[in-house]
Amino acid sequence: MNGAESLVATLVESGIDTCFSNPGTSEMHFVAATDKVPGMRPILCLFEGVVTGAADGYGRMKGKPAATLLHLGPGLANGLANLHNARRASTPIVNIVGDHATYHGQYDAPLTSDVVGFARPVSGWIHSSTSAATVATDGARAVAASMEGQGQIATLILPADTAWNNAQGPAQALPVPKLPPADPRAIEKAAAALKSAKNAVLLVGSDALYGEGLANAGRVAAATGARLLCPTTNARRERGAGRVLVQPLPYFSEMIEKKLEGIDTLVVAGTKPPVSFFAYPGKASWLTPEGCEIIYASHSHENSAAALADLADAVGGPKSPTKIVEKQTEMPSDSDRLDQFSVGKAIAHLLPDDAIICDEANTSGTGPSRACTSAAPHDWLSLTGGSIGQGLPLATGAAVACPDRKTICLHGDGGAMYTPQSLWTQARENLDVTTIIFANKSYAILNVEFGRVGVGKPGPKALAQLDLRNPELNWVQLAQSMGVSASRSTTVKEFREQFAHSMNEKGPHLIEVVL
Repeated sequence: MNGAESLVATLVESGIDTCFSNPGTSEMHFVAATDKVPGMRPILCLFEGVVTGAADGYGRMKGKPAATLLHLGPGLANGLANLHNARRASTPIVNIVGDHATYHGQYDAPLTSDVVGFARPVSGWIHSSTSAATVATDGARAVAASMEGQGQIATLILPADTAWNNAQGPAQALPVPKLPPADPRAIEKAAAALKSAKNAVLLVGSDALYGEGLANAGRVAAATGARLLCPTTNARRERGAGRVLVQPLPYFSEMIEKKLEGIDTLVVAGTKPPVSFFAYPGKASWLTPEGCEIIYASHSHENSAAALADLADAVGGPKSPTKIVEKQTEMPSDSDRLDQFSVGKAIAHLLPDDAIICDEANTSGTGPSRACTSAAPHDWLSLTGGSIGQGLPLATGAAVACPDRKTICLHGDGGAMYTPQSLWTQARENLDVTTIIFANKSYAILNVEFGRVGVGKPGPKALAQLDLRNPELNWVQLAQSMGVSASRSTTVKEFREQFAHSMNEKGPHLIEVVL
């Protein structure tokens, strides 16, 4: 058994059975090991940003890491944008990054690079193996490290000779770290503040947005009257019928300020107080009102679900939430204008139970998000780090993690062009993903931001950098060229029929909505 085989066997022993892969020469022994060691499913992605984004979607839904296989420093660098998003989502991921053999680096070959330097900004744990004899234990440590807190990225660098040299065998899996509890004194302080507050907000994130955590947040709100809010973007939140309603904060800073106007108490569980996404001339960056008391019931690396259970007990909350969303949807009329709001209504009305929605629709996302508030129960995955090009890979990984659930990807046409290779992987793996491309033929969010930063009206050169025409993208042809069934909607009737068809048929589909 060589080092690569011992590593793959250790990953499988540690619970990792999926590897999103874009390998090169230095990783060939790892590739060969997936043939020799049973239990690992390798999934080829045609760009490293798809690899890392898919691992993010998988980890968010599965609650455990997938592995990635990346080729040296440049391969890792190509995946950094979606690793940035994954870091912001606290997603557990184990990166396996090949490197030159330990003795080869001295010759400064063309692909020699600072792999650790590329990995450091997005990784919570980094290690470079030095011997085939220790590769297996390094892998076990990487898996355990990826599960610390809510989850983090662990990057294991695998020099080629540590993969091909003889190894002693796989290592034993290490125990999964437990989430640390919140400080009981913090719970006590938060309970006292909520009891005395006149206008309180409970701002929740991480594991407080699904499962028991969400129910416990509802118990606190029922007892105290605090408004339940969450950050604008979140790794995963449960929504729809039968769930507690948590309203996300708006995107723009002045809208957040308006939402929080007049509050005297902000209790935070599993997240941080809101700040503006960007700095703008003359606009605030820190968005909590002056004079508002901020209390942390739990921090994002702690067990917020359990903290909210304790908080609910401390404020005399009921055993279960009293306010639950009731299902209420409305199919748009075929005579309505085709826009994000009519599309959103159709999605909500036809959405099956337990669907997963991956949202990178940006300026076209308000309609679907609003309509799906009272749709069938579903999970909503957001663009956590703001680095566009995440939606298609995120949906790919979520569908791998949950093959029995429908996955829907909402995407703007500009952002989707960052990672269209995701469609090829969806076709190859026959993943049950329906992608909806909102084709406004523009970087629409940047048109909005241009006006907000105070640089005046855009001229022809500026406008050319925000426009996606000349030539126009054809998403039907793009999808079909990669093996995905595709159609175009220009009317509500067309979209309703196309989306209903995709919900009733397994496999990947794409619908281009012409706005």
